Amino acid sequence: MLSPLAMLRAGAIRFGQDDFSQPIVPRNRDELGDLAEQINAMAARLHHMLDAKRQLLLAISHELRSPLARARMNAELVDESTERSALLRDLGEMRDLITDLLESERLADVQAGGHAALHTEPTDLSELVREQCGAQAAAGTLALALDDDLPALPLDRARMRLLLRNLVDNALRHGAEAERAPQVATLQDPISVLLVVRDFGPGMEDSQLQHAAEAFYRADTARLRSTGGVGLGLYLCRLVAEAHGGTLTLRNAHPGLEITVELPLPA
Repeated sequence: MLSPLAMLRAGAIRFGQDDFSQPIVPRNRDELGDLAEQINAMAARLHHMLDAKRQLLLAISHELRSPLARARMNAELVDESTERSALLRDLGEMRDLITDLLESERLADVQAGGHAALHTEPTDLSELVREQCGAQAAAGTLALALDDDLPALPLDRARMRLLLRNLVDNALRHGAEAERAPQVATLQDPISVLLVVRDFGPGMEDSQLQHAAEAFYRADTARLRSTGGVGLGLYLCRLVAEAHGGTLTLRNAHPGLEITVELPLPA
């Protein structure tokens, strides 16, 4: 008697998680069957609206790149001044925002089963960290604790570099006043490989941790322009991790903030 309600519930949960691949299959032509058809129709409309929004965002972002590049070129021809530097900085922020928006939509398309795909290849995660962060480690601004016996993982190297850059930039920014340099570590547990980035700064309020990896979220204490970013860095990192079948979690490490990317071992 309750199985049709369970199917409706499962379908509503799927649609709420942006998974429209499987409609609800009504068992009977009764009131619950009619309700299932109506929910499917609503889900189809929502899916269409989300796709339209995504395509519009991609189109606008692409179209903005050309005039933005021309504006930056013209600004660079202006004589040196405080105003010129401020203008170039603002144009650089706009460029980074457009780049991050485009990448976030591509990664969202990967998760939704769209045409975009990760370009994976067997990768030594520890070696990738060394390539990306070696200069900072040599300068003493970053500490590395890497496991050299990790199995090769199927990773999209370009996207993992993006993830590393954003996580390290976040750690350097929020751990700038700490006595210890931020640390990047790799290690293996029985079912996954972990990438852990920790700073030794003030951390975050517990109420903010659950929202920190959402798009455009910025904690109240980080709203100053001097902190940089618009709230897409950790969101992009979460999308990269999830596109690889992994997860991204944040926790206060007392002191500092610890961000862990868990990547599944190859089957």
